[in-house]
Amino acid sequence: MPEFTYTARDQAGLQVTGTITASNRSEAAASLAGRMIFPLAVEDAGQVVESSRVRRVPAAMLSIAYGQMADLLRSGVPLLRAIEVVERQTSHPGLKSIMAEIHRRVEDGATLADAMSRFQNVLGEMSVSMVRAGGEGGFLEEALARVAQFTETQDDLKKRTMGAIAYPCFLAVVGTVIVIVLIVFFVPKFGELFERLREKGELPLVTEWLLAVSAWMRRWGLLLLAALGGFGWWANKWLQTDEGIWWADRLRIKLPLVGPVFLGLAVARFCRVFGTLLHNGVPIVRSMQISQDATGNRVLGAAIGEAAENISAGQSLAGPLGASKQFPPVVVEMIAVAEQANNLESVLLSVADSLERRTWRRLDLTVRLIEPIMLLILAGVILVLVVALLLPVLKMSTTV
Repeated sequence: MPEFTYTARDQAGLQVTGTITASNRSEAAASLAGRMIFPLAVEDAGQVVESSRVRRVPAAMLSIAYGQMADLLRSGVPLLRAIEVVERQTSHPGLKSIMAEIHRRVEDGATLADAMSRFQNVLGEMSVSMVRAGGEGGFLEEALARVAQFTETQDDLKKRTMGAIAYPCFLAVVGTVIVIVLIVFFVPKFGELFERLREKGELPLVTEWLLAVSAWMRRWGLLLLAALGGFGWWANKWLQTDEGIWWADRLRIKLPLVGPVFLGLAVARFCRVFGTLLHNGVPIVRSMQISQDATGNRVLGAAIGEAAENISAGQSLAGPLGASKQFPPVVVEMIAVAEQANNLESVLLSVADSLERRTWRRLDLTVRLIEPIMLLILAGVILVLVVALLLPVLKMSTTV
């Protein structure tokens, strides 16, 4: 017989958890009630373990699943049947496991958003929030379609961004490896050759520096590499904390060259989700609470949350967003004009389109600037190495 995990309250009102063996979930709940334990949640233990192991599902798979559910619901298919169809048609084992668990939870009476919230780290906070708003506002099909479109758009943006920065990153990695190999393995071979010039005090200063750096790296290079690896591990752990995420999000939008790109994409996401929710009749405060997760940046999300609180107190939207100093002035001005003209949702969608176009033009320009900069830096470093090695050779030949 299968095992079920349960969360319940005893007669004293205390929350208890445990496992119970029963033929099905209803029998498990009845058995708990017979013990005077009142179940809050009863789940298949084996399925919970299987679903909890899912860490990532490709965005393309998620987009297809959301789109299929939206199409099925528009065609009049009941929600449970739609989830079952998507579960059966998906080929990704992780997504299949998630859809099976969502189906069980919805079958037990949970809303679709509540069932999805268990896998928020895989499905995304914004997706869950959009589905929750769609369920509350009666436009679930539209919400799922929007989530599918948004997921596909974000995946395309991510791929385009990675493709744009791939070549500069390749140059940086290859250049660094070449320089390290030259300094560690090639430069020391000239040490004995230059020893006579060093004894006479005629060795050029740049050559002295190069030989000193080479000797230091040969002696301490492995220790430095281990220290960098340890620092990278610590930094990765720290960046997963709230403080680290906040610091990284603030740095990301303040960096020169690439900072405006990250800021533009985050603000464009916020405007698109916010405008979509307003267009579907979701109240403005609730729309802001949902769309603040769409930015993917906690600094911007905090500014949007404060603006939502100010709106609840009767203030306008543009004022708090402008006071946060996190949003581009042109966006704040357009929102202020839209509030006065009472067409905020259409202006927000227009702003999102405009921001994405401008941001991609800026990204293309930034990448075009980074590539020659990386080449110049690489060429400059290699030039210094060549000059440092050739100067003593020329001096020796002149002496002879």
